Amino acid sequence: MGVYIDALGTVTPVSTVSIFSQVTGQVIAAHYREGQLVRKGDPLIDIDPRPYKAQLQQAEGLLDHDRGVLRQAEIDLGRYREAFAEHAVAKQILDDQEQAVVQDQGTVKFDEGQVQTATVQLSYCHITSPSAGRVGLRLIDVGNTAFVGGSNPLVVITELQPITVVFNVAEDHLGDIQAQLRQHASLIVDAFDRNAEKRIARGTLLTLDNQIDTSTGTVRLRGEFDNRDLALFPNQFVNVRLLVRTLKQTVLVPSAAVQRNGTKAFVFVVSKNTVSVRSITEQSFDGNTTAVEGLRAGEWVAVSGFDKLQDGTQVTVEPEHGLAEEATGATL
Repeated sequence: MGVYIDALGTVTPVSTVSIFSQVTGQVIAAHYREGQLVRKGDPLIDIDPRPYKAQLQQAEGLLDHDRGVLRQAEIDLGRYREAFAEHAVAKQILDDQEQAVVQDQGTVKFDEGQVQTATVQLSYCHITSPSAGRVGLRLIDVGNTAFVGGSNPLVVITELQPITVVFNVAEDHLGDIQAQLRQHASLIVDAFDRNAEKRIARGTLLTLDNQIDTSTGTVRLRGEFDNRDLALFPNQFVNVRLLVRTLKQTVLVPSAAVQRNGTKAFVFVVSKNTVSVRSITEQSFDGNTTAVEGLRAGEWVAVSGFDKLQDGTQVTVEPEHGLAEEATGATL
């Protein structure tokens, strides 16, 4: 039987990307539908590129002009060097021309940067998906103007495959969990619906937080799910069951047999038609079955009629009805 830790969890996407406009302009096309699943690189929105194409053309024209000026200065420098070698010009004229070439080289580098900046600005007019996921509801329509530094995103993309669930467990369980992680064990995490009856998805423990919340005495853990059927939805509340380890060669009893007296658990053991009270230690609980210490395999335990049982009560076992009891003249 597995040893489980139950907790409440919240479905948390691996990434949620809010896309804002990096240029100002009119939206001329939207290539997605609300709720559509998109892949990385899929087109989303187009902004009017004409002003940025014009800026790029201006930057390229200025670059061509300054490259011509630089080339002319380099030709003149070559002539001055020949003339200086024949003592036809002064050294000052040659030095001035060398510095003029350096200045023109700097101008060309500046122009090249302007061209690159204009190219980047132009690329911002065509917005593509930075990751795979689901597009949310429409936040802007064709014809609206997108502004740089706006507070509202143009579109929000939430990654759904894989997806994670964040949940809190008591710090008392931290030692068992870390012991398994140090052995590189893959701990199974199951996500159940709100009523904790139907399993929605199964994944594995991804990691745990680096500190304990002192206000609650709990530590946060994150489980990862492939979510192929999209059963888990972002921000959904789920019941989480973490399998810490599996008990082997252990004694299992019906959960109905386990009784409690304050904080202690016990069962009524039937031996030679006599009931005796025996304290047990609960190891794990799985629905209608409980793993316990303090019992041997094959021993009989009572599962009903506890109000008529006490230590030393005489009972009769009737095979056709399983375990039955006679106490104070009544058959249960």
